[in-house]
This record gives sequence, C-alpha cells and structure tokens, in this order.
Amino acid sequence: MNGKVFGLSIVAVIVSFIGGFLLANALNRSELNLLRGENERLKTTQNEPNQNQTELTLTDEEIREKIAEADRNTDNFAFQKNLGLALYRYAAMKQDADLLAEIGRILSRAYEINKQDYDVLVALGNIYFDIGYFKKDNIQFQKARNFYSLALQQKPNDVDVRTDLGLTYFLTNPPENERAISEFQKSLQTNSKHEKTLQVITQALLSQNNAVEAEKYLLKLKEVNSENQYLAELESRLSQVKGNSQK
Repeated sequence: MNGKVFGLSIVAVIVSFIGGFLLANALNRSELNLLRGENERLKTTQNEPNQNQTELTLTDEEIREKIAEADRNTDNFAFQKNLGLALYRYAAMKQDADLLAEIGRILSRAYEINKQDYDVLVALGNIYFDIGYFKKDNIQFQKARNFYSLALQQKPNDVDVRTDLGLTYFLTNPPENERAISEFQKSLQTNSKHEKTLQVITQALLSQNNAVEAEKYLLKLKEVNSENQYLAELESRLSQVKGNSQK
C-alpha cells in the first residue's frame, strides 16, 4: 500500500462505574462501530460532559478481581457475557492487546454455553480482529472471520459486521483484495450510503490501481459526507493512481 500502514484507534465509549466496575449494560454495536481508515482507525471520544479521563481508568487489581470472579462462575452465561462485553469496551479504549486476549477467554466460555448469542459472536469477532491488527497476525484475522461469518448467518444484512468481515481480508498479509471488495459490495447492496464501506472499498480499489471503479465510490462517499476526513487523501491517491496509469 505504497509504504502506508494503518494506525489503530478504537472508538472510545461512555464508561460508567459501580464500585469500581464498568456497567455492563447499554452495550450496543453502534457504540463499538470501528471506522478504519487507510492511515488510522478513528478514535472518537463519546464521554459524558465534564467526564474526566481519570474516571475511565480501572486498576489492575479491579480487573483481576472481576476476571477471577468470572473464573469461579464459569457456568453463569450472563456473567461471562456481560463482564466480557464490558471489559472489551474498556480494553478497546485502552488499546490493551493482552487484556483483549483475557476477555476472549471469558467470552469464549459464554460462546460454549450459548453458541447462538449474536452479541457474543460479534464481540469475539471484534476481539480477534483487534488482536490480529495489533500483532499483525493472520491467524487472529481468520478467527475473527469465523465469528463474523457465524454472526452473519443470523443477520446477513448487518452492514457493520459484513464490512468488518471484508476488512479481515483487506488487512491480512498479503491482502486478499478481491474477497474484501466482494464483502464490501455486499454491504453496499444492503446500504448503498454506508460511509465506512464506501471509504474502505475505495481504498481497496486504489490498492489495486483500479482508478475507474475507485472514483465511482469516491464520488458516492463525497455525496454521503462531503466532510469525510479522508476525502482529500483519497482524492490525492486517486490522482496518483491515474497519473501512474498514464505513464
């Protein structure tokens, strides 16, 4: 990708505490929606007004205590799920790959108890995606792909999950651009105005030096959000690809 690498920032979320512990409710996919750009994945702080960053910190002891409690209650699906989802949000915000692995272990227990829970499937996909990204590990991307695919069997029109599935192909080394683009196109069949998908499919097509198709999606992206922060970069990249093709 011309020496460019993806940076990683995961969407920060509103985090509340009870006795030093994250609230496990109010969890939804939209709050965790990842906008992965060519140079970085956006980090959007959604903290409550006047909320101090120090309020978003858990001590290692608090985290260990909750994980130990989960290990003592392995048959309690609700506890495994709620703790795993809440800690995922925290670990994602902190970009803590080691904690993500621990959370994967907790949510894997929830999955073994109920393999049909949609939130658990998507969360496991997200965890393995993030670990794969941090560690540049294709095996983790494959694990993410497996869980996203299971989730899509239940909700094939979930555009966010479908696009993240495509990104597991786009970010693998070497990239599987054709498969990524295929998934992005499926997302756009469901929602032709999905901004993140328009952005990443443009990136994928440009990585193939396909200026004609990339320009079509870039124009659509501009229609959807003329203030998308990546427009200038994508336009510059498009001009570069066009220039190279004319040499």
